[in-house]
Amino acid sequence: MQDVIIIGGGAAGLNAALVLGRSRRSVTVIDAGQPRNAPAHAAHGFLTRDGVAPLELTRLGRADLAPYDAHVEEGTVVSAEQIDGGFQVTLDSGAVYTSKRLLITTGLVDELPDIPGLAQHWGKNLAHCPYCHGWEIKDQAIGVIGSSDFAVHQTLLFRQWSPTITLFLNTAPQPSPTERAQLDARGIKLIEGPVAKIHSDGDAVSSVELADGSIHPVQALTTQPRFVARAGYLDGLGLVSTTTPFGVSLESDGTGLTSVPGVWAAGNVTDLSATVLAAAQGGAAAAVAINMDLMAEELAADVAAHDVAMSSAASTLM
Repeated sequence: MQDVIIIGGGAAGLNAALVLGRSRRSVTVIDAGQPRNAPAHAAHGFLTRDGVAPLELTRLGRADLAPYDAHVEEGTVVSAEQIDGGFQVTLDSGAVYTSKRLLITTGLVDELPDIPGLAQHWGKNLAHCPYCHGWEIKDQAIGVIGSSDFAVHQTLLFRQWSPTITLFLNTAPQPSPTERAQLDARGIKLIEGPVAKIHSDGDAVSSVELADGSIHPVQALTTQPRFVARAGYLDGLGLVSTTTPFGVSLESDGTGLTSVPGVWAAGNVTDLSATVLAAAQGGAAAAVAINMDLMAEELAADVAAHDVAMSSAASTLM
């Protein structure tokens, strides 16, 4: 039985494994090799690693684990359940792993608007976070595909990176008078009506077609996906989920502890807005909390054993 099983080998999971390994804990990271940011050319905003390819960041993170009792197993978890003394995790291969504690770092799934031609540009010419990829599309003609109540907010935010912004209202609600004034003041064009299709020129976005047949040239796109935690395989644990206007995440406290004792969560699976760097920090914080929890359990067991030994010695002397 390992001290900790970590499900998910992205920034949160690998950083947690690193901290736990350096704490002399035995750790198994189970990873399906499908990071959320895999479609992106690069990850940004990560000190000393700005511009690194997501899969290269994963490779570097795995390499950091080499000196410690922490290793990565390739596979997809199909179920997780509580057993005496800890947890049991089963993979799609049939392999079974057990541990005293469990850390969930499987991230989330981005549910994009169902518009033909849109998904193929995800992580490339289609972004949702300006802090992650706004620099790469700066000064381009950016089209915002409205999909939620936050369409105007998102539009005004991307205006920081380009003076040429068009909000395609699509399924978003009508802007309020105040919002319309804000859009006008920032020189943002508003086009009403549902979006029917996204056109491409090779790998690049070229235009947005509305249901009325009108076509509007753009060079890049942004939209607000619905974020859904990758946690369906955890139904057997009885974890509590939280639903917000942005999506669904696992409920946890400031250390990452979930509603189930012994189970922690870190990264996008519990914090929908976490960047790669924030996810890594969340993994580290959860690792520290898990180590402290294991230490408390071990200390209590040692104190109890010591008391028994002392009592037995006293009885012998009597």
